[in-house]
Amino acid sequence: METTGETALPRFVELAWGLEEAGRRGPKRGLSIDEILDAAIELADEEGVVALSMARVAKRLGFTTMSLYRYVESKDELLELIADRVIGAPPEIPATVSWRDGLEMWARAEYDALMRHRWWLRLPINGAPLGPNNVAWLEAALGCLASTGLPEALKVQVALNVSVHVIGRARFTVDLVVDAESDNYASILPRVIEPTRFPALTAALDGGAFAGDDVDWEDADFWFALGLLLDGVERIVAGYAAGVAAEDAGSES
Repeated sequence: METTGETALPRFVELAWGLEEAGRRGPKRGLSIDEILDAAIELADEEGVVALSMARVAKRLGFTTMSLYRYVESKDELLELIADRVIGAPPEIPATVSWRDGLEMWARAEYDALMRHRWWLRLPINGAPLGPNNVAWLEAALGCLASTGLPEALKVQVALNVSVHVIGRARFTVDLVVDAESDNYASILPRVIEPTRFPALTAALDGGAFAGDDVDWEDADFWFALGLLLDGVERIVAGYAAGVAAEDAGSES
């Protein structure tokens, strides 16, 4: 590769984008980077990301641990690679849908992808995701916003904040909602709180706010919170549209 004076790309970025051939070191090649990543993802799906190690991935593939190091230099590099691989490709969003409908489809698809591989939510976020799948997701979100007239920097902000919201909702669901008893508030709180000290909470309990076994709270909460976020974005989009219209009217007069 010709040197241009630019900073060298991180090795995991080169591997993820196919810019560096894995397994160059050593006399024999019997593996591929795809096989290693698939085996690591299977192990994480079965036992969680804490069970993941270079040795266990190698054993699953029937190779020595040292064989893996010819392809992936460390567990950290392996985690970077599978974090991008497991998220997969973004959804195909029809060009005919509105920007809001498109972002709703995008957000729900990201949420579903994360919930299929919940160990992803345990991974540290050390910087902007730079793998090809994550970049494709960003491209898809920006494509949804192409018709809004927002400045490019603001489009990126909207896309990233929707993604952060989705990741936060998924983490909340995994950490709290899934393991919580749905009737904890409705059954326990009335026995421990004093109505005079907690009047607002008492009113919520009396009003059945924590009841409703026929409601899928996880799904309802996802759409409710996403709707609040997109309502705010809608106001920003409308504000820019009004500003552009006013500028156009001023230039014509």
